[in-house]
Amino acid sequence: MDRLPRTGVLAAAGLVAALTLTACGSDAPAEDKAPNTATTPAPTGSPGSGTEGGASGGADAAALEGTWTGTSGGLPVVLSVTSGKVALTAGRHICQGEVKDMGEAMLALKCHDGDTARTMGSIGSNDGEKLVVSWGAGSEDTLTKADPSELPTGLPELPAP
Repeated sequence: MDRLPRTGVLAAAGLVAALTLTACGSDAPAEDKAPNTATTPAPTGSPGSGTEGGASGGADAAALEGTWTGTSGGLPVVLSVTSGKVALTAGRHICQGEVKDMGEAMLALKCHDGDTARTMGSIGSNDGEKLVVSWGAGSEDTLTKADPSELPTGLPELPAP
């Protein structure tokens, strides 16, 4: 019985990873596609201390890299960050976007179905194992770093919009 939710989360994690790696391009210049890590302040405290360059938990783009999983309202939430690009599945919603430097790392997403619950997220904390994202619409997700060796492979590609 416990295997089904875990399998669903892992399948969703694989879907998000595949979505991120096959994400549609944009017409934005190359310098707008990746976060400018050269201007991101270096962490000045220990992870999770809340003293890093004005952001709590060392919330720079590099610290967000990887796949993070959890649940919200009993539904799986999977967040994947690769080279500043972000893909998220939350229940039935699939969202894409990027890490933006707004004085601190923010997740700026657009959901394919028009959902707005997770379009702008700020990093509450990130200790490398647990990530807390507060969304502009008021919800908060607590996610755990996924082990890449447990993610499914060979998932089909999503159709182009």
